[in-house]
Amino acid sequence: MNRYYVDLHVHVGRSSKGKEVKKATANNLTFENVAYEAYRKGIDVIGVVDCISPYILENINELIDKGEMVEKSGGGIEYRGRQTLLLGAEIETHERSGCSSHSLCFFPSLKHITDFSNEMKKHIKNIWAFSLMSRLTGQELFDIVEAFGGVYMPAHVFTPHKSFYGNCCESLHEIFDDRSFEKIPSVELGLSADSMMASQLSELDGKSFTSNSDAHSLPKIGREYNIFEMVDTSYEEVLKVLWGREGRRISANYGLNPKLGKYHRSYCVICDKVIKGEPPILKCPVSDKHKVVVGVRDRLEIIRDRDYPEMQSRPPYNYQIPLEFIPRVGPKTIDKLIDHFGSEMKVLHDASYEEIAEVVKEDMARNIVLAREGKLGIDVGGGGVYGRIEV
Repeated sequence: MNRYYVDLHVHVGRSSKGKEVKKATANNLTFENVAYEAYRKGIDVIGVVDCISPYILENINELIDKGEMVEKSGGGIEYRGRQTLLLGAEIETHERSGCSSHSLCFFPSLKHITDFSNEMKKHIKNIWAFSLMSRLTGQELFDIVEAFGGVYMPAHVFTPHKSFYGNCCESLHEIFDDRSFEKIPSVELGLSADSMMASQLSELDGKSFTSNSDAHSLPKIGREYNIFEMVDTSYEEVLKVLWGREGRRISANYGLNPKLGKYHRSYCVICDKVIKGEPPILKCPVSDKHKVVVGVRDRLEIIRDRDYPEMQSRPPYNYQIPLEFIPRVGPKTIDKLIDHFGSEMKVLHDASYEEIAEVVKEDMARNIVLAREGKLGIDVGGGGVYGRIEV
């Protein structure tokens, strides 16, 4: 088996011709730029989740026609002979109770996702302008993904907005029938949760956990990722890993300390700050009338059915602080480090203090190593505001 870096949630913001595909994303977040940036950072498999946009399908076809990308025999798109892009979509569904959630789905080939895109035109008001929003329920979307040969995964499953546990249900069995629930191999944790937190829900015992970046800009790619042990980087191998079959497995998750996530703790919108105290916090202590965004940590205290996580069958979850989060390490310094060491992964995990200090100032090198060792303080995040590193 080989070890590969995998990030299964990266957005495309614009087509190569400048057409908007995903709102609130960087202008340079094109399909080709995503491929190049992930390649530069050392990510081996990228799940690109806006590929049902007709603009992006057009771009992919053009890149294949030019010979810059090629379809792999086991599924996926190969870039520069080393990296694989999985063709996927993030879809918003709406339950009859009025709540909404996001889900990820991936398909083995360009034909598969093109057929899925054509089907989704029936369920999305204007797929050219906004390919995220559907009129489907979670169960209905699962059925369509399965019918078109794809795999389905609930996205950032605990966040207070647009997730199943965060604002729709206390159990996924409320959303999916038993047959469908058993066919979901994995759930995505999201930036504000880790494996230890998610393992307090016993119904997830049979499902793998993925930690992905949900990148809306190029620098965010790889801020969370997984190490997959598999034979190669094809779609078929990725599915075997998610199911834990034939010796394939997730050997490690790497993610932000959940305290750095935007929704880790409850946040009062009126007071404009995280509410401190033991979870669960559901109300603002200043006034019951204040609007509170309930944090992931606080929500889990309510819905969990275990006091302690069950981690015996889980890979280790390693806290990672990406270079862009580290104080005094700016874009030019990051480029300098990546150019020298070959990828951000090598800087974050392999390079010694002495090696880093040969490239950048000593205080920057020290902060990178302290971040790796978990020795920097964190001002916790909530309410849509990231936590901050304290030196």
